[in-house]
Amino acid sequence: MSKAVIVGGGIAGLTCAAYLARDGHQVKLIEKNSSFGGLVSSIEDNGFHFEAGVRALVNAGIILPMLKDLDINLDKVKNNVTIGVEKEFLHIEGKQDVLKYRDFLIKLYPLNSKEIDRFIKIMNKIIKYFDILYGIDNPLFKDLQKDREFLFTKLLPWLPGFILTLRKIKRLQLPVEEYLARIITNTSLLDIITQHFFKATPTFFALGYFSIYLDYFYPIGGVGTLSQKVENKVVELGGELVPNTTIEKINTYENYIVDQKGKRYYYDNLVWAADLKTFYSIADEKSLHEKSVSQFKKYKEKIANFPVSESVFSLYLEINMPLSYFKTISKGHFFYTPRKKGLGNIHRKELENLLINFNHTDRNKIEAWLDRMLEYNTFEISIPGLRDGKLSPQGKTGMIVSFLTGYEIFKKVKEAGWYDEFVNEIEGKIISLLSKTIYPSLQDNVIKHFSFTPLTIQSRVGTEGGAIVGWAFEKNIPAITQMGKVSKAVDTPLPHIYQAGQWTYSPAGVPMSILTGKLAANRIAAKK
Repeated sequence: MSKAVIVGGGIAGLTCAAYLARDGHQVKLIEKNSSFGGLVSSIEDNGFHFEAGVRALVNAGIILPMLKDLDINLDKVKNNVTIGVEKEFLHIEGKQDVLKYRDFLIKLYPLNSKEIDRFIKIMNKIIKYFDILYGIDNPLFKDLQKDREFLFTKLLPWLPGFILTLRKIKRLQLPVEEYLARIITNTSLLDIITQHFFKATPTFFALGYFSIYLDYFYPIGGVGTLSQKVENKVVELGGELVPNTTIEKINTYENYIVDQKGKRYYYDNLVWAADLKTFYSIADEKSLHEKSVSQFKKYKEKIANFPVSESVFSLYLEINMPLSYFKTISKGHFFYTPRKKGLGNIHRKELENLLINFNHTDRNKIEAWLDRMLEYNTFEISIPGLRDGKLSPQGKTGMIVSFLTGYEIFKKVKEAGWYDEFVNEIEGKIISLLSKTIYPSLQDNVIKHFSFTPLTIQSRVGTEGGAIVGWAFEKNIPAITQMGKVSKAVDTPLPHIYQAGQWTYSPAGVPMSILTGKLAANRIAAKK
């Protein structure tokens, strides 16, 4: 069997390594950090367990079939979600709650009931599309020769609806803000619906969130348990894990890569499951024919200049209050907006102007912008102990409070020399804001707090700009964006080299990272 080298030990690289090792290949998985998992990982501090990346997992017909196919047992619980705006709350437990969501929005914006009804009608249509697309286990994780029942009773009857749905969702690729602005005139209502999505998220992906919420699950032990289980499987199957190793050069002519110490790793097939901008900056084109070199360089330039998605700021709180206090307010996964006014232009145009004029802007004005940005934002609040009580010490609670943000503001503040003060200010303002609104006793009971910024994420995971879902949702994304073409997502212009992970398909996420990891392994397996 061939020598397969995989660079990037996140969930895509781990998945690819597990399948190649099972197929008998000599597998070497290289990771820049001391631990594997990337954004699908957990951390522990003083007995509190937190998610270092994603807060819960969406099956999407991919994760659970992968685990079953690799004979991995993962204990899990349903990850219920709460939405809260000011003093109105909605606990989402089933599709019937779409109607409750309608009532929830009308309580907040009673003068916009007709617009809300039109919005709910569109959402229900998209939920049906989601049910079709992800209504069965992904056939890539099935042995169709052996599982004839699945083939004839599920897959074949499902395919016509799947193909028809793919055609329909092409009409729903507009940015969600632009699409909904056609039917919603109240900008505050529009903000409350959309501001917790990445900028220009496709309408189909955004408005399917009720289906996504219902598909969420949480591994016992935390999200990092998923990566740990797959990592253990790689080792069990004979794969070699190489941590603390950064690849700095790719020689495509002689088929080897070079790490930070100058060590060479020869390969028959290489899978790049790490940052794609890094890949194109260190890979040479010696193996390409002369006609292909110019195309390679053009694509390399496009990759280098194309913007990445927004990042996230995450505040970690260790709180001297029991889980029972927080259980009366929300489920373990909580999207909370303290003010129904909405962000308006604060986090987009105002921020853009602030960045352009940063060197000529008084620090007090930047801090005033920060105050408003936090006050009207939407926070994703995760409480691991409400899903697995063992993840917090007895009588205490661990909490993660996050909001979407850009990398550039943190970079400029750091260059200006007051990054630590800026981060501390954000932490203090969030604690104060939540204490004045949803958690009155919080401020006096925080034992310890720390945070991850976009700069932290870029340093920890190695992802450009701290991006957590790959490319920004702009025109001409340098990745496959249509589900019908996903099998091509793992191809690169370089011979014997494939790609996997969040940069290879858009919109990205854990399921698509796993899927592309499997597809890359399939490409290599097909070369026997």
